[in-house]
Amino acid sequence: MSGIFQWREVQATEGAVVAPDERLPWPQTAAMGVQHVIAMFGATVLAPILMGFNPNIAILMSGVGTLLFFFITGGRVPSYLGSSFAFIGVVIAASGYAGTGPNANLAVALGGIVACGVLYILIGLLVQAIGTGWIERFMPPVVTGAVVAVIGLNLANVPIKNMAANNFDAWMQAVTFLCVGLVAVFARGMVQRLLILVGLILATVVYAALTNGLGLGKPMDLSGIAKAAWFGLPVFTTPVFTGSAMLLIAPVAIILVAENLGHLKAVTAMTGRNLDPLMGRAFIADGVATVVSGSAGGTGVTTYAENIGVMAATRIYSTAVFVVAALIALVLGFSPKFGALIQAIPLPVMGGVSIVVFGLIAVAGAKIWVDNKVDFSQNRNLIVAAITLIIGTGDFTLKFGQFALGGIGTATFGAIILWALLGRARNA
Repeated sequence: MSGIFQWREVQATEGAVVAPDERLPWPQTAAMGVQHVIAMFGATVLAPILMGFNPNIAILMSGVGTLLFFFITGGRVPSYLGSSFAFIGVVIAASGYAGTGPNANLAVALGGIVACGVLYILIGLLVQAIGTGWIERFMPPVVTGAVVAVIGLNLANVPIKNMAANNFDAWMQAVTFLCVGLVAVFARGMVQRLLILVGLILATVVYAALTNGLGLGKPMDLSGIAKAAWFGLPVFTTPVFTGSAMLLIAPVAIILVAENLGHLKAVTAMTGRNLDPLMGRAFIADGVATVVSGSAGGTGVTTYAENIGVMAATRIYSTAVFVVAALIALVLGFSPKFGALIQAIPLPVMGGVSIVVFGLIAVAGAKIWVDNKVDFSQNRNLIVAAITLIIGTGDFTLKFGQFALGGIGTATFGAIILWALLGRARNA
């Protein structure tokens, strides 16, 4: 067990790749951990709020889940686990949540989340038993590239439509991604590696100067930071198991499998290391983390696309970074003040950062096509990629009773099925 904490230390030379079993000096690793926390924070907090869950519990469980994932995968898969948006629709349906305040039927929803985690673990055990040879057969580069690209494209609507309330906010989003771009291109050394964090700080300073200083927009409100306690124990909730809620929420495991599969394929493409042999363990780890989170009052968790974007930008895949990020999340979970500090970041600034991160994910998918020389003169490749991108980006949804498969899930399974069906044609 102690071996998984042994990373080979390397220096932050410009453009160099830091592998999963390597790490930068600890101060720089800690800074990278902070950057990953910021990348995941908005979505990890937003999802529980939309379901009436306690955000502090969600942050705490994201840290616990990430550490569980790290241990179960032997410290070989760089991943952060945060609140999954795939649960929102079914949790609201199962609990009858009205949309504001705490969820009165939270315990019932938690029972369904735990059931989903158990099903996810069983799927992982099956993959662990029969191997992963089927993955390359059903998910060649044209499919995996499209799925990875869809992970970013499917989320594009969130910052564009939901994180800019007016024209000023839209301009601030542009200022933010310009700040990140300037840091990425013109900075050097560790500052360049921390392009997301540094760009966010610069954009926040600009926002404060324009709003609090010149009165051009909604001023930053720092009162929440002053009022929040440094440390506080979050309120845990025990799940209640009912057949209807479990049957409604458990099938979300299918979507989590699709998300995790896309994540591992993206990391494989970026690091050049084949993670297929760890697929089963990754599914099991994600399932265990979801069970633990649901048992304590948290949301179901999944590997986070936002953190794929950060890795793509920094080329740092060290699992040590995610251990640091998880430990920071644990502190945040027990500290309302730290949570208030992050929440004080202006929404349009977070939106601008999200545009960059989601775009990097989409480009990572295209890079899979380029690196594997996918031939789009072949109609089979062309049609599979074209349909997958549109149904994923447009959030194409298929309903099976009360269960809905949309966005990333539909695109992933649609791409696999299309590839298999079109392969029967002679002129494919």
